[in-house]
Amino acid sequence: MSTSPLPGDASNDPTDDQTLNRMTGGALSVGSVLVALWLLALAFGPDAYATFTGWMGSPLGLLVWFGLTLALFLHLTGGIRHLIWDAVIGLAPKSADALSWASIILGVVGAVAFWVFLFASGRVVL
Repeated sequence: MSTSPLPGDASNDPTDDQTLNRMTGGALSVGSVLVALWLLALAFGPDAYATFTGWMGSPLGLLVWFGLTLALFLHLTGGIRHLIWDAVIGLAPKSADALSWASIILGVVGAVAFWVFLFASGRVVL
């Protein structure tokens, strides 16, 4: 017996999407601490800012920023998906499944495109 609130047998369980949305929301909460630390580094002067950008500009730091960007884009597209569902659009199992996959794919593509732009424009270098 399916625990899905949607009728039929959707191959992409909606609870998986909810879990992903909650995980990305949690990651964004943790990421907000990094943004606060960045602002504190700005407030404490050039030495503190240089130290912070040294850490967060390292390959490991860039990986953290990429992960937060991915979480942001996945959370954004998941929210848009829920807005569409709130409008009672795409609730049929196949439509819900397609919309769930589209939100995940668009979130990943959006994050990768954002970082490609950052590297291509020279705003971020390794």
